[in-house]
Amino acid sequence: MDVLAIAKLSTTMAETGNKQEVAMTMLKKQQDIQRSHAAQLLEGIQPPQPAQNLPAHLGNTINTTA
Repeated sequence: MDVLAIAKLSTTMAETGNKQEVAMTMLKKQQDIQRSHAAQLLEGIQPPQPAQNLPAHLGNTINTTA
């Protein structure tokens, strides 16, 4: 190998490493953004309110013949 080929290979390897570092950084930022959006969605969910003033027998069986 001549000196130019070695220099070109070294430069290519360095550029590839930089591209991978940038890609990983962007992936981590996207995951952080998705995590924060998911947390906001979960905070916005209201717990279900129990039905009031209904007899205790309602909701205990399912009519499968209808």
